[in-house]
Amino acid sequence: MSDVPSPALPLGLTAFSDRLASLGALGAARTVAVHGRDGRARSGLLWAEGLVVTAEEALERDDELTLTLPDGREVVASLAGRDPGTDVALLRAETGPLPPLDPAPAGALAAGHLVLAVGRDEHGPLVDFGAAAQVAGPWRSMRGGRLERRIQLGLRLDPACEGGAVLDHAGRLVGMAVPGPRRRALAIPAETIARSVEHIQRHGRVARGYIGLALQPVRAEGMRGLIVVGIDPKSPAGEAGLLLGDVLAGWDGAPLGSVREMLARLDPESIGTEVALDLIRGGEKRRVTLRIGERAAA
Repeated sequence: MSDVPSPALPLGLTAFSDRLASLGALGAARTVAVHGRDGRARSGLLWAEGLVVTAEEALERDDELTLTLPDGREVVASLAGRDPGTDVALLRAETGPLPPLDPAPAGALAAGHLVLAVGRDEHGPLVDFGAAAQVAGPWRSMRGGRLERRIQLGLRLDPACEGGAVLDHAGRLVGMAVPGPRRRALAIPAETIARSVEHIQRHGRVARGYIGLALQPVRAEGMRGLIVVGIDPKSPAGEAGLLLGDVLAGWDGAPLGSVREMLARLDPESIGTEVALDLIRGGEKRRVTLRIGERAAA
């Protein structure tokens, strides 16, 4: 083993390294490990005293949940509700008082700004950093949820960090880390989480619109549409007379070419509203009006 001392880091790099470590410790103080019956560890964010948010898609089971808190204690958690559209699950647990963590102002983050993803597994905190690769306006998730901003992270997200905290360079909460399409990590914005948490606390879940159709994309009569491949006869669509083989081409006069577009329209605000569906049946164009119902709880 060499006795030659390692060269000292430049002062600027040392300060940068120390800053990253302090930001990581700040995030770790508000990050827990979530354990379920499946044995897989994922992360959770201490949202408020007694409340933890985690990634809904990673939470395979609703029962036998425990948390490892930042101080090492293990506590039992229960599911308060889920919002698959925004990938937010809310848990209740005896967390005790929490250290402060300010939210980052929505307009303060831009592409290129430094961000940290902080998670926790059975061994302790996990920290990674990179740049905000993209910060864009409102968008819809693959499951139809409305998110206030699209925040793509330029870092590799450890699977155990899913559901953990994303902080900006000032140590403020940007949102919750989740894997995105094509392995691109995303942050569910803090303002989206707040909206979902409030709705879950009030209603126990985030309701979605329901018309009762199973659909697949198709091209018919020179246009894109959605062909009906399954139908619930007691649903709004079934009671309105839709049939297997009908091709949906429009929603209130707007073109309808993908299942994702349909899901985006069946948000919580759609429940109880009427919609006019343009469809093609046997080569003939028709219009059917129905009232959107509420999807039953899973």
